[in-house]
Amino acid sequence: MVVLSPEAVRSIFVDGLRNAHALENQALSIMNRQLDRLEKYPEVAQRLRSHVEETNGQIGRLQQILESLNESHSTMKDLGASFMGNMAALGHTVAGDEILKNSFANFAFENYEIAAYKSLIEIAQRGGFQNAIPLLEASLKEEQAMAAWMDQNLSAVTDRYLQLSIAGADASH
Repeated sequence: MVVLSPEAVRSIFVDGLRNAHALENQALSIMNRQLDRLEKYPEVAQRLRSHVEETNGQIGRLQQILESLNESHSTMKDLGASFMGNMAALGHTVAGDEILKNSFANFAFENYEIAAYKSLIEIAQRGGFQNAIPLLEASLKEEQAMAAWMDQNLSAVTDRYLQLSIAGADASH
């Protein structure tokens, strides 16, 4: 194992926190765009609304950790990630199977966030940032719960999409 200086670990941790903050802003952009269009999948809309609230809490926890380190989030990273989130969500709006594409992308995105939080927890442990760990673990649990919900509900969403499509209804969103 490579031994890093405390300053190097702190720098990596702060950068990771800023990246996670931007990632959560990207998630908000994606979910809010999807919520604007969800019509025929009320269970998905309800869970997304709930996760938007969780995501706002995650952003708050990340800001709390950054402030405890006398740091702040990166406005440029946040803006860039939000823009990318909006573009990603808009890209699926033209698809006839928008709900399916969004479901796949959301499941992948949640797992990406899970990996990010696991990495941040490891860095916090290595760097001695003990106060950050419970906050990061809380966000990790929320992301794991959301990914599990998506995993458990993909079949139902797909079935609803098939039923609506076969009936001749607009099943895309």
